Amino acid sequence: MTIDPRLQQQVNNHPYPLLFATISGAHLYGFPSPDSDFDLRGAHLLPLEEVVGLNPSLETIEKSGIHDGLEIDLVTHDAKKFFEMMLKKNGYVLEQVLSPLIVHTTPEHDELKAIATDCLTKHHAHHYLGFATTQWKLFQKECQPNHAGLPRVKPLLYVYRVLLTGIHLMRTDEVEANLIHLNETFKLPYLPDLIDRKVSGTEKVTLDQADMSFHSQEYERLRSELEEAFEQCTLPEQPSGSAALNDLLVRLRLDGK
Repeated sequence: MTIDPRLQQQVNNHPYPLLFATISGAHLYGFPSPDSDFDLRGAHLLPLEEVVGLNPSLETIEKSGIHDGLEIDLVTHDAKKFFEMMLKKNGYVLEQVLSPLIVHTTPEHDELKAIATDCLTKHHAHHYLGFATTQWKLFQKECQPNHAGLPRVKPLLYVYRVLLTGIHLMRTDEVEANLIHLNETFKLPYLPDLIDRKVSGTEKVTLDQADMSFHSQEYERLRSELEEAFEQCTLPEQPSGSAALNDLLVRLRLDGK
């Protein structure tokens, strides 16, 4: 993927040094619409004087806007906060670290990617089960007769994406967020059409009709697969990357990079 210079400009304008900045969201998941915004995610490094001083520091930087016609949503966290999230059952931040859509990288980003594998646990399954539940409830709500419009494709694709990512992680110990790549293994025949609708339509593209009975059965079936994969998973109960993350953070602070 060629990185749009408008994305690079947002990275260049960041107020703090960045360890990395990658693209998340629909572009990472394999189903961006032509009008999808770009979700830039990453980790920055606060200078030592802001960490040890009395003045509150900006642990999180959030900026959203349209830049030369491109909608960009940027969120980065200070390294300490980001590393702490990596040690929780937060698949979202690990997807960001390991995203192949890289806008900015450093040698420390390479270290972080190596450490990320030691932050994976079987309990990341709960992250994906919870995310799938939220998106399924949203899709169900949009399918109600009293809803103002037709159900959107987006929440349904998110349901399938997170469930397949979770199952794949539990079975292979690997983080894969791209739904197209995931379906090369799962071969769900209905996904290519849903993806095509989203990619060739708009961010709010809808389904002419939703076979709720079918999707409900698939949702429950894949949830059960993820729960079963969790039970059989060989990933550890707890992350083992804490010491390595601590060492990296100390080096970053002392070097002031």
